[in-house]
Amino acid sequence: MSGHSKWATTKHKKAVVDAKRSKMNTKLIKNIEVAARMGGGDPAGNPTLFDAIQKAKKSSVTKDNIDRAVQRGSGAETGGADYQTIMYEGYGPAGVAMLIECLTDNKNRAAMEVRTAMNRNGGSLADPGSVSFLFNRKGVVVVPAEQDGKSVSEDDVLEATLEAGADDVNDLGEAFEVVSEPTDLVSVRTALQAAGIDYDSAEASFVPDNKIELDAEAAPKVFRLIDVLEDLDDVQNVYANLDVSDEVMEQLQEA
Repeated sequence: MSGHSKWATTKHKKAVVDAKRSKMNTKLIKNIEVAARMGGGDPAGNPTLFDAIQKAKKSSVTKDNIDRAVQRGSGAETGGADYQTIMYEGYGPAGVAMLIECLTDNKNRAAMEVRTAMNRNGGSLADPGSVSFLFNRKGVVVVPAEQDGKSVSEDDVLEATLEAGADDVNDLGEAFEVVSEPTDLVSVRTALQAAGIDYDSAEASFVPDNKIELDAEAAPKVFRLIDVLEDLDDVQNVYANLDVSDEVMEQLQEA
């Protein structure tokens, strides 16, 4: 979920906890299946599959589950579902623009669940195209600042990725976010590997052009809506143009 640095850090920590849950593992396996179906079952020739597998490994998905997902997606094993990617657009509390990316084998179920979650938590769905123009498709690589007992600096990350196509490096506190054009995602990830720098995830994402700053009253309402949406089986990612200051984050953590 893209947002201000402190919120991005909070979501990053949450992802580590969520990775232990079977629901998160199921979503990661879905990504592997779809990547294998779209680009073949060889990670060496399918960068999207490579990154989906790496993300699953980081979240402790077992090798057997990963291998079976690749086989189902590539057709080597039967039983794979016909997943479709659907993007819903809407607004949350305080007018926060939201893109809700679903990967589902049942469009009617996904639509109903997303609509219900939005309506019950202060949000509303919008017409296609009315929100998406506020976001740009970007490649995003998340690099942990602490790796095997040593620190990685912003300069280290920038030096490794600048010539590979990195547009920006954002300090998230406990991690760095490397932003590039989607077409440069593989070269940025490869440059980090060549420099001996590990990364937590590398994927195409939606980054907002402008952000809405939330106060201590609005922020929890938006966070709750995002959590409810992300808890849905069909929802893979939620992108929002929110901004939360360090002061507000500290107030919320103390509450």
